[in-house]
Amino acid sequence: MGKAGGRNLVVKSSTKKRLVELGVPEEHAHKLADDANMDAIKQMSVEQVAKKIGIEMDSAELEKIMDIIREQGTRKRTRSRRITISQKAIDDDDIPMGNDRFNALNHHLVPHHELLPENEEATALAPWELEVPDISGEGTRLAKELLPKILITDPAVQVLKEMEEIANDELPAGWLTNRVVRVKRYSRSSGTTTAYRLIVEEN
Repeated sequence: MGKAGGRNLVVKSSTKKRLVELGVPEEHAHKLADDANMDAIKQMSVEQVAKKIGIEMDSAELEKIMDIIREQGTRKRTRSRRITISQKAIDDDDIPMGNDRFNALNHHLVPHHELLPENEEATALAPWELEVPDISGEGTRLAKELLPKILITDPAVQVLKEMEEIANDELPAGWLTNRVVRVKRYSRSSGTTTAYRLIVEEN
């Protein structure tokens, strides 16, 4: 038992050291490395990282840390080599699933995406005045179709879909269509900008 415990401490210590070397502040590196190695950290979503180190989602500090983590995910293969595709390579057993799959939202070029809860759509979209008279003549409706679109097949949307379905296995078929995605982009020159996209099945 002492041996296993010692091994865990070594893993944690080396992961923390690596994070500090990459530019993560020591206090955040310590929290990130707690019960997680570099491979596990690279799989974390922005929300998971923010929660683990205890900082705000829209902070510039979090964005810098995510940039460091994402950069590690893009440095796996440095040598180019010819790859021959065989039937075995596309067998179900060889398709990465769960924690072995790359999370598209962790790529350094992909801005933060989050699925907006349906009960928050009207409030979040209020500045755009999308409330229009309902065709029935009674009350108003939210004209979400006026938003820019994002395809349901988009890799970022597919990650959001999988995360929601893991959390709730009773979602009905087609539940994701017509939902709204909030996209946050961080720029050193203009700060954080927020946009909204409507999930559609086809253009």
